[in-house]
Order: sequence, then C-alpha cells, then structure tokens
Amino acid sequence: AWSSHGGQGALSLPSPSQFPEWSRACSSHCGHASRLTAASPGACGRLCWWHTRYHGIRTPKYAVKTLLLAARGFYRATVGVWPTLSAQDHTAAVKALRAQVKAKPEDVDLATRLQLAHAERTRTRRWRFGAAAVGVTAAAIGVYLADPLLQGGIGTAVTVPLAYLGRGKETRLLDQAAPPLRVDMSSQQLNDALRAAGLLKSGRAGDDEKDWPKVSCTMGPVRDGRGWSVIFDLPRGGGKTASDVLAKREVIAQELGVDEIQVIMSRVRAAQGGNAGRVSMWVADDDPYLGTPNPSPLAKADAFSVWEPIPFGQDARGNRITVPVMWQSMFFGGLPRRGKTFTQRLMTAAGLLDPWVRHYVADGKGGADWMPMRAVAHRLVMGAEDDAIEALKAMLQELLVEMERRFALLRELPPSVCPEGKLTPDIMRKYNLPVIFVTIDELQEYFTAMEREDRDQVINDLCRVARRGPAAGFISNYASQRPDAESVPAKLREIITIRYSTQVVDKTSSDMVLGKGKAAQGADASVLSEDHKGVGVLVTGPASFVTVRADLLDGPGFAQICSKGRTLRQEVGQLTGDAAGDVTAAADAQGIKLAPILSDVLEVMRHSPRMFTVDLLAGLVNLDEDTYGDHDAERLAAELEAAGVKRTSKQVKIERKALAGYQRRDIEAAVPAEILLG
Repeated sequence: AWSSHGGQGALSLPSPSQFPEWSRACSSHCGHASRLTAASPGACGRLCWWHTRYHGIRTPKYAVKTLLLAARGFYRATVGVWPTLSAQDHTAAVKALRAQVKAKPEDVDLATRLQLAHAERTRTRRWRFGAAAVGVTAAAIGVYLADPLLQGGIGTAVTVPLAYLGRGKETRLLDQAAPPLRVDMSSQQLNDALRAAGLLKSGRAGDDEKDWPKVSCTMGPVRDGRGWSVIFDLPRGGGKTASDVLAKREVIAQELGVDEIQVIMSRVRAAQGGNAGRVSMWVADDDPYLGTPNPSPLAKADAFSVWEPIPFGQDARGNRITVPVMWQSMFFGGLPRRGKTFTQRLMTAAGLLDPWVRHYVADGKGGADWMPMRAVAHRLVMGAEDDAIEALKAMLQELLVEMERRFALLRELPPSVCPEGKLTPDIMRKYNLPVIFVTIDELQEYFTAMEREDRDQVINDLCRVARRGPAAGFISNYASQRPDAESVPAKLREIITIRYSTQVVDKTSSDMVLGKGKAAQGADASVLSEDHKGVGVLVTGPASFVTVRADLLDGPGFAQICSKGRTLRQEVGQLTGDAAGDVTAAADAQGIKLAPILSDVLEVMRHSPRMFTVDLLAGLVNLDEDTYGDHDAERLAAELEAAGVKRTSKQVKIERKALAGYQRRDIEAAVPAEILLG
C-alpha cells in the first residue's frame, strides 16, 4: 500500500503475503496509485514502471503456465463432457434391462426391449460424436483459414477459459511482486516529521505556515546510494538538541513512512564542523541489514596482527567497520541464536592468526562452538560443572599471577624501552610476553552454577583482568545473554570499553549490554528483528556507536583458522599449555584419525582424571546431542571397547562415592603412543 505524508510521496509497501490474489493486488495498487497521482506523480510512475518491467520479463513464464493450465482445463472439460457424448443417460436403462434378461432369458418381451434400448443408445452416440466431430472440424478449418491476428484472438478466447477451468485453489498465475521501497524526501517532509515528533514548534493559529520554525539544511536532502542523505541544524530558540532528535528515531521513522531500522542518525561533532544541534540523517530505501552476509576476510588470511584493527563487518551503507582491540576489553550480549557467539569468535579468530597471542578460553555452555580451540588454547575450560568451575578459578588465578609478573617486569624496564609502562611489540618478542586473549562465553552459566563466595571471587578476578590487564597485553572478550544484575553484575559490565549487542527484547535489556542511557542516544538493539541474524549495535565509546552486519565466519571456517593458528605457533615456538598436550589436536596435526568416541570422551574428561558414567554420558550429550542423545552405559562401553579402551576397573571413586565410571588414563591408553610422545 502507498501512503502520503504531508502531501509528500512517502512510500511503504507491505509484504507479498498481504495480497494472496492478483485481482485484489491489482485493484488495490490501482486504487492507491490513482489517489496518489496528484500528490506524488513521480512515485506513482516509478511503481507502474517497476511493475511493467517485473511482469514483462516474466511473460514467457506466464505463457508456459497458462498453456499448462489450459491443458489441465481441456482434460477436465473432456472428462466433464464425456458422459454426454457417450450417452450415459441411456446406459442406466440398458444395464437394467440386461440384468432382467439374464434373470429371465425366456421372456421375449424383455429381450426385445433390451434390443430397442441398445439400438437407441447407439444412434444417440453416433449423432452426438458426429455433431462434435463436425463442429471441431469446422472450427479448425475456420481458424486455419482466418487471418493470423484473428487466429491469435480465437486462440486466446479458447485458452483463457480453459486455463481458468484448469486452475486450483493454490494456483497463482502471476508472481507476487514486492517492489523495492524508495523513499521520497523533501525539506518540507523532514520539517513535518520533526514537528510531529515535538522537535519543532508549531506556529500560532492564523500564522502563515512559511513563518513556522524550520530546520536549516546544510546538505540535501539528496539521493545517496540506496537512500536519502540530509544534514540539518535545529533552529535556535526551540530548546532542542541533536540528542533529542536521536531519542525520537522511532517517531521520526513513522512520520517518514519507514521502519526505524532504515533511519540512520548521528550527531555531527565539532571535529567534523558540527555543533550540539547538527544532525546527520540517512534514510534507506529498504532494510539495509538484510541479504547475504559478507564472508570474513580472516577466513582467507594467512596471518594477522592484533596490533592492527580487526575486520568486523559493514554498516548500513556498506562501509567497512574495524575494531581496535589492543588496550581494550569487549563484551557481547543478546538473545540466543542471533549470532552472538559467531560474532565473538571473529575477535578470537584474529588472535588465532597472530602466533604471538596466547589464548585462555572458557565456554560455560560446553558445546561445539569453541571445541576447535583445543588445538590452540593455552587453557581451555568447557562446561559449567564442578570440575570445570574449579578449572576456571585456577585459570583466573594463573592469569592474575602472570599479570602481576608482567607489571613487575615492565616497571623495571627503562623509559627508553617502555616509555608508557605498557607492552609493545618489541618488548613482547624480546621478553617472550605474548598478548593474552581471555575469551569467556556464556558467563551467566558459570555465575548461576557457583556458590555466592566463589561467584564474588570470580567476578572480582574478571574485573581485575579487564581493568588492569590491558596495559600488560591482556584483551578480555566476554559474552553473555541478557546480562542482568544476577547473571553479570554491573561492576563487571561497566568497566568494559567495547560492547556489542544482537537483538534483545526491550530497551532496558539493550542498555544492560550497551550501557545505561545508550538506547536514548540511538544505540538500541531492541529495534532489530528475528531476521537480523549476525546484526548488532556496536558501541566503541561514550558517544560512538554503529549498527553493524558482522562478517560471517562459520564453524568449519573457524576450525580451519584454529588449525592454521596451531601451525603458526609451532613455527615460532608459541604452542603452549593445554594445546601442546592435547591428544586430539596432536593426532590431527600428524594426520592420524582418532575414533570420534575417543576424542569426545577425552574432551568431556578434560578437567577430570576420573568420571562417573552418568556424568560422562551427560557431558557427551551436551557436546553433541545428535550423536549421543540415545547412548546409554552399555552402548558407550561397547563403542569404547571397539576403539581399544581397556578399563582397569569398572568403578571409580570420587569424593568417597564409588560408582560405575572411567579413568582418563584408560582412555588415553587407547591413543597411539607416537601421538602421546610427539
């Protein structure tokens, strides 16, 4: 449907599902177009021309569909007329008399009546088929002898009714057109929208509308790519600022006849020649964040340096967005299955391609998302069970000790070598102080599984790493779902410098991820929809934010980068910690294929020398539910035995409790010795 605003041609088109019938679509389009001809003849002409081109190039397709429908209609017509041609109205009498004759063969009168009825049906069939044949022949000869133009008219007159007869309930002859939205904007329309949003005062009754307060456009409105650009100053004396305009984004979008996701606004700061009342606005013709995601350039890179900004994605206008991470900490939030983890992994992937980056990784979910990191990570904690929580606490203590050791070393260096008291690339290589990437996903899983004292201690440790660590080369990369006060406390969130949020349920949740008051400034992740997977709002400073469609790096691509990162570290002697002793990663590096059950059980038992069977099964299901969802103790034992596992005992004792279980050393014994020794 088309709508006009203030006499200007603002267009908003519904989805094709709103027009299930072409006739209704055409009548609706024509009706709206006729009402807009005077108000917006240019927009109406563009729509008509678009429809003409859209359906014009599909004419051959429509012709083929029409012929197929006509063929089906001809079949239905033939089936319908056949009873008449074959004199089915006489057949009932013939059948009844034949049955009576069989019952009374000696009755001559019945036999005579049957002969008469049969002869009558035969005569009726002959003249009916004959009449039909004569009619068809005469019509064929007439068409053959007619002019070509008349032949086309006759063919159309026959084909259209047959095609109509051949239609079904779900038949659609014409494709449903969804014209791309193109917004018409003028300075008058912009003023009307701002005035409706309460950002411009209305004149007194009787005043000439020309004398009402208006914005001063320093540029535009002009066409800019797939949208309109305008830079304007609010009038003085109205008491409104650029921040007030940003807070009214949804209302302004409604008045312009578009979705708020299409309206991109920002303040023009003094460095760009702006002031507190200058706003830059770009209104897209359609949703700028939909479409095929862009593959990450990291997927094809041979190496990368985290001292350079990391390629992250593109904004609404297709501009490349990069994120500098040195001296920074990061937090990712948003609803599940919106691309949060995929986006968080982009930052870690850049660190994987730098062999002078040491990775500490913890995944509270314990699924397959971070599993490839076992080939590279100095420390890898999977899951939020008791043993994993203890491993996380130990990892944080190790990080704090390393951080203090580095600060002690940096303090001893002369100012000529370390002028700012921070890590530098030269110091990193000379003193073997690689950049440390601390990646923790699903923080809320750890905090909800911990006792209060452990939780407070872990939060304090994470805060120390995020607050003091950057100067020593620590980069924090945390992620959680809706980070409320219980799952991720404000004292941790508020010290994070870079934040990113995919879709959330409301403005409050958006502020929890991006920072208090950010939604009012325009950084609002709640305007995103379910279709915006991999799209989020990136905040890089107190007044700097942008909505980004993040680059795509899928699971296999991430696994390849992990493999590449292992090779890079082996070349410079930086493969350390858990990755150096990881059996599965070592087997992959040597081209040896372990039985999947062996590598998966070793992964689940990463933090435990022994484990009860019931806990091992639960861990396997969490790791890969599709593969292990139907496993029981007997099936697990059979598969491990087939993989070469010989249990020294079928029971294990954990905290004075003895149950059926497995020893990790028994699992490792099934691994070829050259892998363990290599």
